[in-house]
Parts: sequence; C-alpha cells; structure tokens
Amino acid sequence: MKKKKDLVNETTSDLPGLRGLSETFLRKFRNISFILGLVPIGVLYLVCLGVSLSPGIYIFGWASEYVAGLSLWQQSIAYGFAIAAGYIAYIFCLILVVPLVNFLMPFRLKPARGNWYSLHSIPWYYHNALVQLVRYTVLDLVTPTPINMMFFRMMGMKMGKGCIVNTSNISDPALIELGDFVTIGGSATLFAHYGMDGYLIIDKLKIGSHTTIGLKASVMGNVEIGSHCTVGPHVVLLPKTRLADGEKVLK
Repeated sequence: MKKKKDLVNETTSDLPGLRGLSETFLRKFRNISFILGLVPIGVLYLVCLGVSLSPGIYIFGWASEYVAGLSLWQQSIAYGFAIAAGYIAYIFCLILVVPLVNFLMPFRLKPARGNWYSLHSIPWYYHNALVQLVRYTVLDLVTPTPINMMFFRMMGMKMGKGCIVNTSNISDPALIELGDFVTIGGSATLFAHYGMDGYLIIDKLKIGSHTTIGLKASVMGNVEIGSHCTVGPHVVLLPKTRLADGEKVLK
C-alpha cells in the first residue's frame, strides 16, 4: 500500500488506458496542465458572456436607429434606458445560459477523494468555474429572490419547498441538498468540498427541513444537519459534523 505522502506527490496513475495516461500527464506536468485547463474555461466564458450580452446589444442598436433623428438630450435619455434594459437582459440571460452550458458538459460532479491533480478534480473545477462566473457578476443583484434559487436548482442543487437562500456564497451546488423550509442567512457560505494535506475531498452537504443557517455561518463538505436545527451566526461546521434533529449550535 502506498504511503499517504506518496499518494499526495505521486506522478503516475493507477487508472487504465487513456484515462491513466491523461492523469499521469496531469501529475507530471502540473503547471502546463493547469494552463491547458484554463483554455476551455476561457472558451466557455466567451460563449456564456457573448450570448448573454447579445440581447443588450440588440436593444441598443434598435434604440440607436429609432432615435437617430432626435436631439442630443433625447438620444441620451433613450441610450440610458437602452443600456439599462440591456444590462437587465444580460442578468437574466446569464442566469439561464450558464446552467445550460453546465448541463451540456460531458462530465458530472461526484463525491471523490484524492490528489488535487486527478481526473476527478476536473468536473469540480469546471462546475465551480461556471458558478463563480454568475456569482461574481450578477448573482448578488437577485439575492434573495426566487431567481437566485432557480439558478442554484438549475445548477443541480436539490432544494425543497419554501426555502430562502440569502447568500451567493455557494460552491458545488450539484452536491448540496436542502430540505423543506430551510433558511440560509445572509452571506452564509456553503460548499461541498475541502482540502487538507494535499488532498481534495469532494463530498455531499445535506441540510434537513426547517433548519436555519445563521448570518455568515460556514458549512463545509461531508456535513449532515438534521431537521429543525439552528446554526448560529459566524459558526463554522467542519467536515464530518453530524447534527441530530433539533440540535442547536450557537457558537
């Protein structure tokens, strides 16, 4: 059996065939592999942003033709409304386009554990790259509304009825499960992964019905919270935490 240190620093793969060759290349040429991995993300970003910006450009072009004969102040007002309408269209388009691209990806995020430079880390990397594109551009503008919850559902999050998600600080939504009437407080952080000792561990995060996660609390991967629980503001629930039904963690 390989020692833990050997597993972290290994430069070969036990996977068969082409998968093994790919993972070996990933581990032997880490910097090159990382750069190559960014290229598809750049292409995906171009597609998502280009498609999402198109309606706004169309609106501006239409307005330009419509007000061509008006005075400068009238054109300025029309252009202002056109840009504002285009930005709103961009918000809604991006929230719809990114989940579609995520759905069309050839691989799915699954629980896994191992070296950071492993094939199982690639779905995690790309899934979260798409999530962050929306999170750091437009998601805070529609949080908390049914729109941000719709986005997370389309990205794979399982969410029961009556939930309120007052945060955009969510990673790995495809591995997060919320029961009915769950409340996620403002700026709370939810993510279904963690790293330690050179390992990347990807594991599910489950929150039971009627549970409240407080302001700026952090809940990590491999955590299971029962129903009717309360997690106080700024509390951190580390991996492998298990809360029984009705349990309260306030500090």
